[in-house]
Amino acid sequence: MTDVFPFDPYQERVCIIVEKVYFSCQQRESFPDFEVALPQQGGPFTFVSIAFNNGVILPESIVITPIPGRPNFARARFTVQICFTVNVRNAAGTLITITGCLPDIHKDIVIFHPPTRSEFDFNLRVETRSELLVPARVVGNTLIITVGSFVISKLTGFVQLSIDAFSDCPEPPFCEEYPSETPCVDFLNPNLTPFPTDFFPPQLPGTGSTVL
Repeated sequence: MTDVFPFDPYQERVCIIVEKVYFSCQQRESFPDFEVALPQQGGPFTFVSIAFNNGVILPESIVITPIPGRPNFARARFTVQICFTVNVRNAAGTLITITGCLPDIHKDIVIFHPPTRSEFDFNLRVETRSELLVPARVVGNTLIITVGSFVISKLTGFVQLSIDAFSDCPEPPFCEEYPSETPCVDFLNPNLTPFPTDFFPPQLPGTGSTVL
């Protein structure tokens, strides 16, 4: 019997260790008119920017219990915390950084949780993406923000997988050098300053003669 795929002498089977995703699901959370306290002095303040960190699961909040009558599934309860960094400018023009966290997100969901040996460790993880739903506004010494967060919950575990490998990775390209501050050196290097394509004037198409 002939193999479906021809034999490739450069192909081999290798084993790698990866974090496999056994289950994932998505949810959305919103925080309307959440208040962030600003300094009591130095106002009025002007909002500049806000950056959100990826959410984290508080380890002590995780409770996973089997669901009776539903094999391979479990109830997962945990708390997600999303923190942020706000930049505001005071009346003197000084940039002030304030850190804080959104209200805790309490999760109570059903997850796929296959049975396994006691030595195998499952990892409950979250990924978040948070953004302002409306422009932030300053009222006195309070910054008011309305935030929407996408939350992806995952159950993962490290496993050994066998995959096809085609020899080594190809040779990487050369690094791009950041332009130097020595224009003469750059000009003398033909790789950095190629010969101009418009050095000679254009010719009349089909004649080979120079346009006067």
